[in-house]
Amino acid sequence: MEASEIGPRRLHQQHLAGPACADPVAAVRRLGCVQAQEYAVAKWSLGQRCAPGVTDADVQRLLDDGTILRTHILRPTWHFVLGEELGWIQAVTAHRVHVFNGHYNRMHGLDAATVAATTKVITDALRGGNHLTRNELSAALADAGFSATGNKLAYVVMFAELDGLIANGVQRGKQHTYALVEERVPAPRRLDPKEGLAELTRRYFTSHGPATIKDFAWWSSLTVAEIKRGIAACGAALTSAEVNGRTLWSAADAPPPAPPPPAALLQGYDEYVVAYSDTKFAYNLAGASAKPGQYTENMMFHPIAFDGQIGAFWRRKAAPKRIAVEIDLLVDPTTRQREALKAEIDRYEAFAGLPVTVSFV
Repeated sequence: MEASEIGPRRLHQQHLAGPACADPVAAVRRLGCVQAQEYAVAKWSLGQRCAPGVTDADVQRLLDDGTILRTHILRPTWHFVLGEELGWIQAVTAHRVHVFNGHYNRMHGLDAATVAATTKVITDALRGGNHLTRNELSAALADAGFSATGNKLAYVVMFAELDGLIANGVQRGKQHTYALVEERVPAPRRLDPKEGLAELTRRYFTSHGPATIKDFAWWSSLTVAEIKRGIAACGAALTSAEVNGRTLWSAADAPPPAPPPPAALLQGYDEYVVAYSDTKFAYNLAGASAKPGQYTENMMFHPIAFDGQIGAFWRRKAAPKRIAVEIDLLVDPTTRQREALKAEIDRYEAFAGLPVTVSFV
C-alpha cells in the first residue's frame, strides 16, 4: 500500500466518500465513538455522513431521547456513543481513562471512598427522571457536604460517567444536562470483557482503517498489549499492509474506496483527522501549514479537505439568526473543488437550519 492510498480508504470507511450512512445512529454505530468536543459542529460530523436531509434538529432529538449519548468515554474527552453500546465500551476503556485522569484525581483528593460518596449523591439527585446541569449537581454535592466546582467538579462527575452510571440528559436551552443511564437506556447490549475488546478493535480498524496499533492506542486509550490481544481475537476479519515501515490494519473485506470528495467541510475534531496519532500525515501529504498565529499548528481547527487533503481552514461564528463562515485557503482550489465547497456549505446551511454567509480571509 502507498501512503497516498490511506486517505481515500479512510474516507470511504468513514462514509465521507461512497455510500452514505442510513441515519446518524448508523454513523455512530459504524464509528463506535465519535469525538464531540465542540457540540454544535460535532452534530454536523454525524449529519455529514448521512444522505442530505438530516438536520441538526434530527440529531438533537436522538440525543434528547437517549438513542445517542454524549459522555466521556475515551482519552478522556466528550464522545457520541449509542446508548445501547455505552456499557460494554465503558467496560473496555474506562480503566485506562482513569489512568489518564490519575494526576487530577489525586490533586483533588478523589480517593475511592470520596468517589463512592460523591457518585451516590449524584445518582440519588438524578434518580426519578431528573435531568440536572453540572451547576445543579454541584449544588447537590454541596448540600451533602462535598464542595466541588470548576475542574474538581468535572472530575467528580466524570467518575460517574466512566462507571457508566450517567451521561447526557435532555438539552436545556444551551445547557448540557446529566441523567441516569439506566433510565435512558432500556435495553443495553451486553458483552463480556474479551468479546468487548475484540468488538471495539474490529470496529475501529473497520471504520477508521487503515491505521496502526499506535493510532488505535491513541483513539481508545488502551495499551499496546490489550490491542494486540484484540487483533488476535479478530482473526481473519482484519488484514494488514506495510506503509513506509508501519503496519496498518483494516477490515479484510473492505471494498475498493470510492473517489475522495472534491471538498469536505470538516469540524476540527472530525474522526478523519482526530482519530490518529501515528499516521496524521495521511490527510496532509503536502505538509500544508496554517498562517502563523491564526490557527493551531496541529491542523485540527475546522479543516477543509480537498480530495482528502487539508487545503483550508474555516471558522464558524454563530449568531441567533445566521452563521458566518470565514475560510482561509492554504491552496488554490480547482474550479471543481470550489464548486464542491459551495455545495458543502449549502448542505451545511440546510443541516444547521440557518442562513450561512461566507467570506474568505
